[in-house]
Amino acid sequence: SCQPVQGAMYCFPSVQMPQGAIDYAKENGIAPDTLYAVSLLENEGICVVPAAGFGQEEGRFGFRTTFLPSEEEMVHVVASVGR
Repeated sequence: SCQPVQGAMYCFPSVQMPQGAIDYAKENGIAPDTLYAVSLLENEGICVVPAAGFGQEEGRFGFRTTFLPSEEEMVHVVASVGR
């Protein structure tokens, strides 16, 4: 989920992660949304910044991204993030 973006080029979507992924990340000493960001880069070629570095509330996972692609490309980008 993500609040509507107004007047900036960054957005901070929230990601619901499976408990198994959260447990795996914690067992390996990394933030769950860092695991998500690395996976997104490796599997989809999309680079985002984990939200863990922005002081998120406990249990909230997500990332910061820019929304610079054209509207036509954004449909593909959103679908790739959702995989």
